[in-house]
Amino acid sequence: GVPAPPAGPGAVPPFPAPPVEGRNFRLWLNLGVAALAVLLCCGGGAFAVAGLVITSTQALNEQARTVVEDYLEAVRDRRYDRAYQLLCADAQRRETPAAFRKRVAAEPDITAYRVGDVALTDEITVSVEVTYAGGRQDDLEATLVQDPDTAELKICGLD
Repeated sequence: GVPAPPAGPGAVPPFPAPPVEGRNFRLWLNLGVAALAVLLCCGGGAFAVAGLVITSTQALNEQARTVVEDYLEAVRDRRYDRAYQLLCADAQRRETPAAFRKRVAAEPDITAYRVGDVALTDEITVSVEVTYAGGRQDDLEATLVQDPDTAELKICGLD
């Protein structure tokens, strides 16, 4: 056995030759499509995270404003037990319900209030403009914390 000599010029190869034309174009097209897919996946995730942050911030602002309004309304309407329930645990430990009722009842009556902006820094604060009986006005700031048990916001101070 001597092997057969290789085929000469004009012989058909045993497999088709890969195309040479457009090879770079197809490579760059495939890379572009892959990059677009990665961008859509990662970019969509970034938009989802941004949307979640914005939505949760708006919800926190709304909850903070509502708690302050509920507290001021309860004080204005002399529903001191309801106002006391809206205080944080630290404030409730510092003052009994009877002492709270006595202190708040001795303060000037609130006739109107306007809840302002919520500031989200290291603590949650809400600005409040209060009008008392007799027309005197005061700019106050409510400090709020989140209750660890219920996740509700509670008032820890109104100064």
